Amino acid sequence: MSRCRNPDHPHCTVWVMPGEAACAHGHAQPDAVAAKPALPPSFDVIGALRAGRTAVPVAPVAGPVLQRPQLHVSGFDPRAAGGRQAIKLDLRGMPMDCAAEVRMLVRSSLRLRDGDRFVFHRTSRGDWRPVFLEFSSRGLEHGQYRIEIELHSRHPEHPGASRTWTCSPVILVPRPDAGLGEIHQTFLATHKNVRVVADDAGIARVQAPGGGRVDIDVTARDGSIASVDLRDPRESSGKLDLAMSTIAWDEDLIEIDVPRAAPKHPCPAASACLVQAEPDSSSQRHLRLFALDECVLGRFEEIAPEADLLLAHHGEHGEDRGGLTRRLSGRHAVIRQGRHGFEIEDVSRYGLLLDGVWPGKHTPVLLRLGMRIALTASIRGVAELEVTALLPHGVVLHRIDAGARAECFMVLAPERDPAHEIGRQASIAPRAAGLPLLFHRDGGFWQRDPATGHDTPLAPGVAVERLRGFGQQLRFVAQAYPEIAANERARVLRTGERRRVQPAWLDA
Repeated sequence: MSRCRNPDHPHCTVWVMPGEAACAHGHAQPDAVAAKPALPPSFDVIGALRAGRTAVPVAPVAGPVLQRPQLHVSGFDPRAAGGRQAIKLDLRGMPMDCAAEVRMLVRSSLRLRDGDRFVFHRTSRGDWRPVFLEFSSRGLEHGQYRIEIELHSRHPEHPGASRTWTCSPVILVPRPDAGLGEIHQTFLATHKNVRVVADDAGIARVQAPGGGRVDIDVTARDGSIASVDLRDPRESSGKLDLAMSTIAWDEDLIEIDVPRAAPKHPCPAASACLVQAEPDSSSQRHLRLFALDECVLGRFEEIAPEADLLLAHHGEHGEDRGGLTRRLSGRHAVIRQGRHGFEIEDVSRYGLLLDGVWPGKHTPVLLRLGMRIALTASIRGVAELEVTALLPHGVVLHRIDAGARAECFMVLAPERDPAHEIGRQASIAPRAAGLPLLFHRDGGFWQRDPATGHDTPLAPGVAVERLRGFGQQLRFVAQAYPEIAANERARVLRTGERRRVQPAWLDA
């Protein structure tokens, strides 16, 4: 025997006998908690043993109900002062095979405060840390504003398991003179197919007739507005409608990218390098390839680097990993693909210059063809790059400082095939920069022949198209910085031990 378990009546303390569908007050009992299967009668057990059967018939138990993935939106206050909002987003019912980090892209005509990219992190318990979305409706006309949300789950090691969900919450910007009751009625009318749970109101304090005070636990479920009647039976007025100051609801996530069978690539990698000359050559030039959602530019470090694209200052006597290289932050800038193209964002303590102008910290700026990127802003000439090719699926960066003869970079969007992009731009732009048409697909890098359209997966031993200025000998390495791995291997052979903290490329 247990107490009443009806979620709409949490204060009911009536005892309910096992198997009863309702308590003495008529509150229906939930079916979520299934009763334990009854043991078979003793004569069935004895008969089964005498017949030599090993299995005993047991009543079937209903399997767990699969929950659909949803985005729970809470804390929405349509009457927030100054038009500023901070709503809380929670992931619920997500499949366990999705990545530990789910990236969220947001687009809306509302003024988003922290950009349009966020990340949900899975905790050790299996649930997800919430994300707070801050925006402003100041100066906007009253009405309904849609927020387009995309959720991306990507496994770098298993590209075929990538998944994508979308949803479109609607935010109501009311008139300045609108009351809470009118706001709720308008809001609920636009969410007929969404389960609205307005349980963020907590405890409403109401002044009762006669000067008394009453604390009422208010819960308005399934889109209803709580109504409390405090009138005297002899009076005809006194009814009070309570409208919640904040609203919460669930948005169903629609999956648009179903996992497919993981394709096979002869050499899967998210970063790689095309190297001129032999490994023991005294002078080498590298075309470093990166296929990352966010490519971080930072200071060159052999031990535990913080960035993906590592930069060092080149002086009169070649590369100098000390001196002015220390004027680069470990995480100096981030290049990512936005909704309108590739963009760069300053995340450093020393700053950077884009065509001689500091864009400001944490301010994404679209990359333009011919744009010059100077790291840092305080000292010129530490490391300078130029955008020499801008593609729908990637961007090419050449060094224009003393390190121009040592390396250049190609940042590609992961799992982006340029077959459906603008063909002329995708085929001519890289060749104009003296580079072949490269892209990332099926977890690895590919080269496309512009004449025949044939795709060749890049792997060690595969012939690569000859590059302008790179000489005749060119080899593919599935590491962005093979020189670091070579130095570490030489040190291991010399000392017989490995550093406690090692570069990630050694495990590639």
